[in-house]
Amino acid sequence: MSEAVVNVRYIVDDVEAAVEWYTKNLGFTLLSNHAPAFADVKLGSLRLLLSGPKSSAGRAMSDGELPRPGGWNRIHLIVGDLAAEVARLQAAGVELRNDVVTGPGGSQVLLIDPSGNLVELFQPAGR
Repeated sequence: MSEAVVNVRYIVDDVEAAVEWYTKNLGFTLLSNHAPAFADVKLGSLRLLLSGPKSSAGRAMSDGELPRPGGWNRIHLIVGDLAAEVARLQAAGVELRNDVVTGPGGSQVLLIDPSGNLVELFQPAGR
């Protein structure tokens, strides 16, 4: 297995909206766009697969259940100045799931993408 790139798949309602959100708000780079089915974006060593309802990943399971966005799993992005990132993203209209939470390891906040998937921004303690 290659360790150079880590792939995460998110099920999204609208591939174009997801591409715009991740590239505009979080600095991801578009790799390919096959909307409305699929697109992939990259940030560092993370390749995020954005799979819409028309993608193979969006097909019903054998029991009829459809994959859908949301849940509590999330990608975790480390930032140097969480307060500045929160202010920038709020000014851009990005929806936050919660207020900033601070613990012994650092501070974090959850963002909500256009389909309801979560992205955690995390600033380690001491930064």
